[in-house]
Amino acid sequence: MTLSTLKSTAVQDDRWASPLVGHHFDTSIEVPPQEARAVTELGIRNLRRLQYHDPTAPGWRTIGRLLRPIETVNAGLDSPPTPHRRRAMLDTAAVLLVRCAETRQSFWGWTTDEWVHLVGRTQTEFRRHAPEWAGDEVRPYLAAHAYLLGSFTEFHRLGSFQRLTLSWRIFGKERVNSEIARLRKVLLQWGYQLGRDDDSLLPMVTCQLLLFNRSPHLEDLNTDLFDQFRSNRLLEGARLNTLYALQRAVAALGFCDPPHHRIGGQSPKATGGAPVWEQWVDRWHATSTLTPPTRGQTRSNLLKVGRWLAAEHPDVADPADWTRQTCAAWIAALDRMKVGDYVQRTAGLGDRIGKPLEAPSKEAQLAAIRRFFSDCQEWEWLPRRFDPLRALGTPRSIAALLGPNPRVIADDIWAKLLWAGLNLHGDDLPVTSSGQFYPLELVRAVTITWLFAGLRSNEIVRLRTGCIRWQHDSTTIPADSDKVLARDAVCLLDIPTNKTGTAFTKPVDPILGQAIEAWQAIRPTQPRLLDRRTGEQVDMLFANRARRVSTVYINQTVIPMLCRKAGVPDTDVRGAITSHRARSTIASQLYNAKEPMTLFELQAWLGHRSPQSTQFYAKIAPNTLAKAYDDAGYFARNVRTIEVLVDRDAITSGAAATGEPWQHYDLGHGYCTYTFFEQCAHRMACARCDFYTPKESSKSQLLQAKTNLQRMLVSIPLTDDEQAAVEDGQAALDRLLQRLADVPTPAGPSPRQSKTPLTVTQLPIVAVTHG
Repeated sequence: MTLSTLKSTAVQDDRWASPLVGHHFDTSIEVPPQEARAVTELGIRNLRRLQYHDPTAPGWRTIGRLLRPIETVNAGLDSPPTPHRRRAMLDTAAVLLVRCAETRQSFWGWTTDEWVHLVGRTQTEFRRHAPEWAGDEVRPYLAAHAYLLGSFTEFHRLGSFQRLTLSWRIFGKERVNSEIARLRKVLLQWGYQLGRDDDSLLPMVTCQLLLFNRSPHLEDLNTDLFDQFRSNRLLEGARLNTLYALQRAVAALGFCDPPHHRIGGQSPKATGGAPVWEQWVDRWHATSTLTPPTRGQTRSNLLKVGRWLAAEHPDVADPADWTRQTCAAWIAALDRMKVGDYVQRTAGLGDRIGKPLEAPSKEAQLAAIRRFFSDCQEWEWLPRRFDPLRALGTPRSIAALLGPNPRVIADDIWAKLLWAGLNLHGDDLPVTSSGQFYPLELVRAVTITWLFAGLRSNEIVRLRTGCIRWQHDSTTIPADSDKVLARDAVCLLDIPTNKTGTAFTKPVDPILGQAIEAWQAIRPTQPRLLDRRTGEQVDMLFANRARRVSTVYINQTVIPMLCRKAGVPDTDVRGAITSHRARSTIASQLYNAKEPMTLFELQAWLGHRSPQSTQFYAKIAPNTLAKAYDDAGYFARNVRTIEVLVDRDAITSGAAATGEPWQHYDLGHGYCTYTFFEQCAHRMACARCDFYTPKESSKSQLLQAKTNLQRMLVSIPLTDDEQAAVEDGQAALDRLLQRLADVPTPAGPSPRQSKTPLTVTQLPIVAVTHG
C-alpha cells in the first residue's frame, strides 16, 4: 500500500458517518394494526425499560423493525453512559414508539411540522404536548432522533436550543471542538472577539451550519450554503454578523468564496424606467472603466432619466432617438425637479421630499448623462447627432451656484475637538452589543490622523502599514541609538495614490506618528486587502477582523464621538461637521499662521495637482482679515472725534427743555451750541452764525467757570472734501470754504450773506488711538 493510499484511508476513516449507515431497516411508513396493538399491550412501563426486554417475546418481536433503528441511534450518540442519560434515551424510545402507534405512521415518514410538534418549539410547548412521564431531558434526545431518523434540519424553528450540545451528541464532541478551534485560530489572528474561548456565538452559529449541512467537516461548507442562510433569513442580528465572520474564516481556509456584501445584505440593485433605456444603461455600466462607486452612482442617475422618459417621453426611450430637443426638454425638467421626483425609493429623504433640487444634484445628473452619451458615441454605439458637451451642458443659472466651498470649522470648536481627540479614553468609545467594535489604539490612531494629517477620508482608510517614517539629523542622535525622540526628528507620512495625484510624502506632527506606531504595535496580523483605487493587494494600516475601516467610519462614528466628549454640537452655522472639513480647517490654519506656508508649499502638503485647487482651501482667517482691515485705518480715516461740553445744570434744571443750550462743541476758538452739529455743513469751517460763541466772550468765560460740566468725545463722519481738508492742508480748506460760501448756516444766512470772512480756523480734531 502506498503512502498516498494510507493518507487517503486515514482521511476517510476520520470522516463522520451516520450511525444508520451500513444497516438495512424496513422503512415502511405505514404502521400496521398489529404493531400499534403490540405497543399498547406492552404498556408504558415495559417500553421505558427496554434494557430488560426479551427480543424473542411476541410483543417485542412485532415492533422489532421500529425498535432497531431507535436502538442503533442511541448506541451511536456520543453521550456518556450515566444512569440519568440512559434513562433519558429509554424514555425517548418510548415516546417515539407511542407516537408511531398513535399516528399509525413510522418516524420514517413524519414531516418537518410533525417533528416540530413532537420536539416542541419551546421547552414549555414540549411539556404541554409530551406524556407526563417524559421529563425535560427527553427533548434533546428527541431532536437527535429527528435529525438522524427524520432528516430534520430546521433547528431555527425550535427557538432557544443547545445546538453545540446536540452537535457533540450527533457528530462527537472531539470532532466538533476540533473544527471550531480551526475557526477560532483564524479569527483570533485577525482580531475578532469570536476567536476567544469564552465566546459562545461562534460555536452556536457553526453548529447550526454543520447540522444544516449534515456534516461536521468545514471543508463541506460551501458558498451556496452561506447564501442560502442569508436569503432564507435563517439567522438574524448578532448571529448574522457571526455568519459573515465565519464565512470569511472558512474562505481563508480555502473551502468557499468570501462574502460579497456587507453584514445585513446589500441594497437591491436600482431598476425602473423605460426597459430599452435600462438595457442601454446596463450595457454602458458593464463597459465603463470608472471606479465602481462612481460607475454605480452614474447608473443610478441615468435610471432616473429612464423613469422620466417612461413618464413623459416614451417615444424617445431609445438613446438612438435622442435629439437636441430631447436634451433641452430634460434640462428644463431637471431645473424644475424636486427631491423625490422619479426616484425608486424615498427612504432616507426625510423632510427634504418636495423641496427643489440643489445645484450640485442637478450638475451630477447632467454630468452622468453627458458621460453616457459621450461614451456611447465614442464607442460607436450611437450616431453623433449632437454634441453632448454642448447639448447637455450645465446652464449658467446652475453653474453660477456651483464651486468648491471648503467650510472651515471655527477656531474655538476645532480646539475643543483637538482636546477631545488627544484625551480619548476607552470609556469614550461607542459600545455594541458585543462590546467595543475596534480597539482603543485603532480608534485613537484614526482620530489623530483625521485631526492632524489633513487627508481625505478615503486616503486615511487606505494608508498602509509602515507609512510613518522618522527623519532626523545624525548629529543629534547617537549612531548606536535605536530610538528616535519626537523632538529630535521629523515625522513623515507616506500617502498612497489619491484622488488628484500619485503617492507622495508629507511632514506631520510627531503626535500622529506616535499614535500610528502604538496601533501598529498591537495590530493583529491581517490578510492583504485589495486597494480598489490601485488594484493592489496591500497591508492596510487601519484594518481589523480581516477588513479595513469603512470610509464612512469617521463621519458616522469618530466625529459624533469627539463632539460628545468635547461638548460641542455636530453641526454649526456652516452645516454638519464632516471629515473633509478638517482638511479645510488645517489648510486655512497653515495659511494664516504667524509664519504661514506659501501657496505652493500648501499645495504640496495637501497633495493637489494644481495650485488652483489649493486656492479654495487657502482662506484668509477672519481674525487675520480683521487685523488687516484695522491696520488699513478705514474707520480712523473717515471718522474724527471732537470734544463737547455737556452742561448738566441746564439738563437737571429743565432749562434745556425750554431751548437753553446744553451742548457746547469745542471749536478751539469758540463753542457751537447747535444740537445737530454733526449735520452742519460748516462744521469743518465754522461760519460763526448765531449758534457760535467766541471763547473770549463773557458768556464763554461763564461757561468755563461752571463746575458741573461733563467733557465727552463725539465721533464725526467726514465727507471726501472734509477728509481732504484734514489731510491736504490749507489749499483744500480754501476750496471747502469757497464751496460753502453760499450754503445756509443753521441760523439761516449763508457766510456770503452774513459777510463772514472766508479765512476761518479749521475745526480741531482730537487724536484717535489705533488698536
